[in-house]
This record gives sequence, C-alpha cells and structure tokens, in this order.
Amino acid sequence: MTNHVVLYEPLMPANTGNIARTCAGTDTVLDLIEPLGFSLDDKHMKRAGLDYWDKVKINKHDSLEDFLATLQANDEMYLISKFSSKSYTDIEYTDPTKNYYFVFGKETTGLPKTFMREYYERNLRIPMSDHIRAFNLANSVAIVLFEALRQQGFPHLEQSHHYPKDKLKD
Repeated sequence: MTNHVVLYEPLMPANTGNIARTCAGTDTVLDLIEPLGFSLDDKHMKRAGLDYWDKVKINKHDSLEDFLATLQANDEMYLISKFSSKSYTDIEYTDPTKNYYFVFGKETTGLPKTFMREYYERNLRIPMSDHIRAFNLANSVAIVLFEALRQQGFPHLEQSHHYPKDKLKD
C-alpha cells in the first residue's frame, strides 16, 4: 500500500514545497501534473521543502491523461473538491493491496469540471464553513493524508522518538 498526493497544475511554489515536505515526512509519493506554474528549482519552493527534497519521491506527468494512464486496476483515486457532498472521512483507506491517490486541483480553479464529473463517485470534500472560499492547498493535503495514515496505523512512521535534549524530560 502506497499513498500518493497528486497535484494538478499547481501554481504556487510555496504550497508545493510544503506539500513535498509533508510527503517526505510521511513516505508519501508526490505526483505533479504539468504544466506547473513554477520551476522545480524555484527558491521559494526549495525553501519551503527545506533540505528534504532528496527524501520525497516525485513523479512528473505531462498531462492529466498521462497520469491516469499510470493507474493500475486495483488503485483507488479520490478527487478532493469543495463541490462534493461526501466527506473524506467517509472512506476507508486500509486495504493493503491498494495504492491510494488523492488528487488536488490547482489553487485558482481546482480540478477540471469534465474530470470531476467523469469520476463523480470519487469526489470527496473537507467539511468547512461558508465563510471562506477554500482551505489552503497544503493544509488540505495534510488533512486528507493524515486521515488515511491514521486509518492505516501510521505505517513506517515513528509515533515516538527519543531526543538527546528532550524538552519534556530535561
């Protein structure tokens, strides 16, 4: 079982850098669907990802169609959108024989309408009030990804760690 965060045509390097850092810290694959609104060498993105870039596996796809062609029959793909009425917490992400792909749209326009309609039953929402247009992309990724990881028992992740200078034990 592998989790994938998929960013469709991301525009903001700082968001992608933060998401890459989250992926590095959770052993999650980052799939980027081009065109990107920045260069992967962008200084803001590099700074947001800090020195973790060598710890994240990144797959680049030339288009949405190219990305879809990489999916296997047993893979589970979910589209995260404010337009869905089904919550991301309504799904079980625990089948060890499946890879889970969480697809997030571009910051300004989200995912293409035709794509969302084609995969209507795969659209999921993060509950929120009507006071805002949407949550920040990097925050949305963390919210959904950590629900999947929680259900999966946080595979490969330390749930406690001993630090030489432990603030709670000094």
